[in-house]
This record gives sequence, structure tokens and C-alpha cells, in this order.
Amino acid sequence: MVWEAYVPYRHRSLFQLYYEYNINLIKKEGFYMAEIRIRNTNERIAGNENVQAFLEKQGVLYEHWDMSKLPAELREKFLLSDEEKAQILSIYEPEIRDLAARRGYQTWDVITLSEATPNLEELLQKFEAVHTHTEDEIRAIVSGKGIFIIKGSDDVGYFDVELEAGDLISVPEDTPHFFTLMDNRKIVAVRLFIETDGWIAHPFDDPTFVKA
Repeated sequence: MVWEAYVPYRHRSLFQLYYEYNINLIKKEGFYMAEIRIRNTNERIAGNENVQAFLEKQGVLYEHWDMSKLPAELREKFLLSDEEKAQILSIYEPEIRDLAARRGYQTWDVITLSEATPNLEELLQKFEAVHTHTEDEIRAIVSGKGIFIIKGSDDVGYFDVELEAGDLISVPEDTPHFFTLMDNRKIVAVRLFIETDGWIAHPFDDPTFVKA
């Protein structure tokens, strides 16, 4: 597993520079991948296999959806009509039905957040509080970026999972966490629910949690 701490540019080895060049090239070509930051140490985990192995140990489901299926005109669109949301759900219906069969989901929707979202700051304040649910919280990122902050095992503590288009993640029930936007402040995601009323957040008061 690759555990990568931040190193100032002038102290980086040729290997580190080559690694970062290739990661940036992969993202430039449109092949995105999640990255993890361990909050206690600021160490980072990158690379699909490393990320998947780490999350599996923490009981977190991590998969990928094929973003090439999404029409170009929807890939960077963050104001969606009901018809466009329905189109996204139709495109990914096989993936949704597969998850529903495996994990018992009963309903699903598309959520969009951006600077154009009314009361965005109020919504983010509501999101950015550690809580739990009685069912898993699952999102497939269709456009933009998002980040889950999750409480891991005792030896890990809290960690961030930075998500981009194509990433699917499911945080287990009763696991302290929260979800918010990244610097670009826009996202489109598919959410799936077991309860038809959606997720109910139960506040989790944790004195060990420190906002970054």
C-alpha cells in the first residue's frame, strides 16, 4: 500500500515527482480516482487498489461507475431539470438495479449542489456535523467532487475520502461520518436508500473530532 505524506517540492525525489506527474496525467485524461487522507498523520493513500484495500478494511464499500456512458452535455452540468435527472437514472439503471439487488435499496434519486443552489451555506452547515444513520449512506458521483469524512478504526481515527466522477462509496450504518463539498463547490450524485423516507441523521458527539 502506498502511504504518501506531503513533501515540499524541493525535497521530493525523482520517483515522487514522476508519481505525481502520472497521477496528474491520469486525471487530465479523465480517469479519476478517489484519494484518502488520514487526518491524524496527514498521510495520503492513492491508487485504486490501495484505496479499495484501505476502505475494505474499514468496512466501506468502494466501486466505480463508467462515466463514458454519460452524454458529454451532462458531464459538467450542475443545474439539472427533472428530465435530465431521470435521464441519468435511466443511463445507470443497470448499476442501480445491481446495487439494489445486492444491498436491499428500495428508492434512489439524483442530488445536485452548486453555487446556484438556494441556501447552499445553510445546507452545508447542516451536512458538516458528525452523525450516524440506521442504514448505510451511499453515493455515486456523476459530476464534480465531494468528500466523506469517516471515523475509522481506533488505530486510524478520522479519514477523508476525496471523491470524483465515477466513484461510488457506501458508509456503513452506525458509522460516524459526514459529507460535504470540495473546493469546486459543485456536485451531481446518485443516492440510494433502503428506507423510503431517506436517511435520518443522528448527531454523534465526538470530542476527538477536530475540523480540518
